[in-house]
Amino acid sequence: MRRSGILLPISGIPSKYGIGSFSKEAYEFVDFLVEAGQKLWQILPLGPTGYGDSPYQSFSTFAGNPYFIDLEALVKEGLLAEEDCEKYAVRNSEDFIHYGELYEKRFKVLRLAYDNWKKNKPKSYDAFERENEYWLDDYSMFMAVKGCFGDRSLIFWDEDIRQRKSEAMKEYREKLSDTIGFFKFLQFKFDEQWKKLRAYANSKGIRIIGDIPIYVSGDSSDVWAEKELFEVDEDLAVINVAGCPPDAFAVKGQLWGNPIYAWDY
Repeated sequence: MRRSGILLPISGIPSKYGIGSFSKEAYEFVDFLVEAGQKLWQILPLGPTGYGDSPYQSFSTFAGNPYFIDLEALVKEGLLAEEDCEKYAVRNSEDFIHYGELYEKRFKVLRLAYDNWKKNKPKSYDAFERENEYWLDDYSMFMAVKGCFGDRSLIFWDEDIRQRKSEAMKEYREKLSDTIGFFKFLQFKFDEQWKKLRAYANSKGIRIIGDIPIYVSGDSSDVWAEKELFEVDEDLAVINVAGCPPDAFAVKGQLWGNPIYAWDY
């Protein structure tokens, strides 16, 4: 079957809160695709962005970007008040996403939602946690520990936790239990809202296609938890990095900086 569609990253959806999300405007875009006789919606990677705000330098292969969580849906659930959203609103712009402001403000309002949510966790959360245990625990702890070290790259963490020594893991897990829970909550809400939007698109005959990074970030829960999979040294510093040779887009080639896989392993 021959199909056509439109590329629109989630981040580029119109929004009153500074970045596109799984909001009503996303559903309206699906309706627009249907009216325009389109069959495909192409998006870009959904992972949390790291330094430089690039989805190709993500803190996790598996996690979703918390910025895409629709705040208005959280208001409808009673987890936030409209005033909370306005208090931590990010400048809206037709041309730019102010990632610096997002970084400073968005997690604060999402933390308010978490504080309300954890008082009465839904039963569906337990199933989500079990199904995603293989990555969720490591990612949530990685993000919580990163906060302890001023959000610096994992190669600058203390040696005991960088190397995941059992005593350090136990100590940080206990000390940061609430923050770890916060990052799990974000993934739960991301998953819930993303699946709802995707199901709506599919019900309208719209298939979602996308792009995924072919390498992980050197500063990621993936490298921290599974260092043997990558060409990194004992301190988790990258040995060999990914890139590509010269082409029409870059006469000197491109140096991406992602760790190469340890293919022999």
